[in-house]
Amino acid sequence: MESKKITLTTDGLKKLEDELEYLKTKKRKEVSEKIKVALGFGDLSENSEYDEAKNEQAQVELRINELENMLKNVEVIGDDDIDRTKVGIGTRVKILDVEFNDEEWYTIVGSTEADPTSDENKTISNECPLFMAMKGKGVGDTAVLDTADGPIEYKILAIE
Repeated sequence: MESKKITLTTDGLKKLEDELEYLKTKKRKEVSEKIKVALGFGDLSENSEYDEAKNEQAQVELRINELENMLKNVEVIGDDDIDRTKVGIGTRVKILDVEFNDEEWYTIVGSTEADPTSDENKTISNECPLFMAMKGKGVGDTAVLDTADGPIEYKILAIE
């Protein structure tokens, strides 16, 4: 069974690699120490510290496995691959909500990197409906997002 390709920017790839390195080198050791300390408390049948540490160890190993599998199937969008004349993965886009006259900047990234709630650098996924409405459009173009409450019109003001 072939795994789905994970699309990342170079920054996104670095973040995942850094997280994996941290989990393997530092977090594993921290959890291992917690287990050793908890084992010193004696009877494992009623040792909540031991149970907690073992659960944390399982979570860390699960995340390491998840990251390693993601990194095996990664497709990196480098700076040279980005067409800054059209909305696409890796571009930073300034859009105007026509109805509310509200401007917002978004960076288009792969779904693994997306964080639309961040105040400093809002990112949206290449799989989200807003991106799909804007994909391939240029500065001055209008994108229409169909919602349950009716269409929302956005004007593309800038692309970086």
